Amino acid sequence: MLTQDILNALKGYAASMQKQVTFVLQTGEHSKRQELVKFLSDIAGVSENLAFVERDTNGVLRSSISFLLEVDGEDTGIHFSGIPGGHEFNSLVLAFLHASGRELKLDESVKNIVKAIDTEMKFEVFISLSCHNCPDVVQALNQFALLNPRISSEMIDGGLYQSLIQERDIQGVPSVYLNGELFANGKVDAAALIDKLLEMNPSLKNANSGPSLPLQDVTVIGGGPGGVAAAIYAARKGLKVTAIADRFGGQVKDTMGIENLISVPKTTGPELAGNLMEHMKDYEITLKEHVRVESLVKGDIKTLTLSSGEVINTKTVIIATGAKWRELGIPGEKENIGNGVAYCPHCDGPFFKGKDVAVIGGGNSGIEAALDLAGIVKSVTVFEFMPTLKADEVLVKQAEKRDNITILRNVATRQVLAENGKVVGIEYQDRATEEVKTLDLAGIFVQIGLVPNSQFLQGVVEMTKHGEVIVDAKCQTSEPGIFAAGDVTTVPYKQIIISMGEGAKASLSAFEYLLTHQPA
Repeated sequence: MLTQDILNALKGYAASMQKQVTFVLQTGEHSKRQELVKFLSDIAGVSENLAFVERDTNGVLRSSISFLLEVDGEDTGIHFSGIPGGHEFNSLVLAFLHASGRELKLDESVKNIVKAIDTEMKFEVFISLSCHNCPDVVQALNQFALLNPRISSEMIDGGLYQSLIQERDIQGVPSVYLNGELFANGKVDAAALIDKLLEMNPSLKNANSGPSLPLQDVTVIGGGPGGVAAAIYAARKGLKVTAIADRFGGQVKDTMGIENLISVPKTTGPELAGNLMEHMKDYEITLKEHVRVESLVKGDIKTLTLSSGEVINTKTVIIATGAKWRELGIPGEKENIGNGVAYCPHCDGPFFKGKDVAVIGGGNSGIEAALDLAGIVKSVTVFEFMPTLKADEVLVKQAEKRDNITILRNVATRQVLAENGKVVGIEYQDRATEEVKTLDLAGIFVQIGLVPNSQFLQGVVEMTKHGEVIVDAKCQTSEPGIFAAGDVTTVPYKQIIISMGEGAKASLSAFEYLLTHQPA
């Protein structure tokens, strides 16, 4: 499983470890146990600061393919049930590095909130090894456990715990449980976890009542391609720059194949997000990650209030908040998210192996989702509202060649049908004949485009009826000193390379503004 190249890389990472970390594996029998024993033994062999033991943990661990990380004889609260390969391999590596003393990646305001929690919290994160969103959640909760001894976090590979998946009726990942009750599922990230913790206990915001940042020249809201480009261009001008991102990388992290970023023939969203972060680290940019902007008060000096309770004063603002998946807005959709309604075929497709599913949307993302799912599920039915598909012809031709893909054009979805908390079908209407029909299904993947992340800007800048921020050729909004770039704006063609260019343009415009406007 682990090549010599991987082991050599781990040896280099482990060289910076300050404490010894022990992998403690629960004793017992399991068909996957020997594979896990070798996996952990090989990792432990790369450093004197890593060790592997097998021990009866007296009920602390779930099963004989569960292990925990121990430092100085103490359980860190970080548990894994399954073999953390695939996308979760990085979660394990970061777990033992952070446990051994490497600086945590969380923002100080988030750390303060987590440290202030005074109740016992046992998190369980159900994941799929093919899910590229799950590691963000696992890694965040692992760090929560290291920050606060009252918190523990267990990664559970759903593929190895099918009875538990069925018992809890889980149909999507990540699914996060807190003290045995569903806490969050579907499209979850670290910022959403923090939001939910603050909802449970608003007083946690008081943990960030200390001094705030000094007056900033430029504050960028958004951590996708547009936001990163804006932050870097501003920092290169020698300005005081803060970047705020609830999820660094934004929508890019949900894109598995990128082949149209000029000069980069092929990459993936997670790889590109990592490269954006590394590039930004070359500059003096304050990054506030896993928090959101709750309000923006305009004026000569703009005031931003964050979900963490922090307040930032700034001379200029660049809005690069991007967009999120558009919802169908039909009965049964929201009620069944995570129980048959999904938005990420890469993450949740494996839960529908051998079953009938639908993809709503005939654009590129919809047809690509159908092609991805066709290799896993029994059948895929694509629902397109318009008489013709919007997807590229090359994708349509590939879909039409698949025996298990059916494309329905000129149809309107009306209702998600569910029984006993599970999706069982969809009701739709033939727009030509107005005949209402139903189709039995186990899952529905929504791929109907994007909606701008601009809700917090109501009354601040002018927007279209669709929520896009109106900008001119220089990315200026209706409010002096506030600029916008990328998918959140009226700029046509929502593409990575266009967002990068617009982010750079917005930053140059902000710099130009600062040269001629010097607020007190």
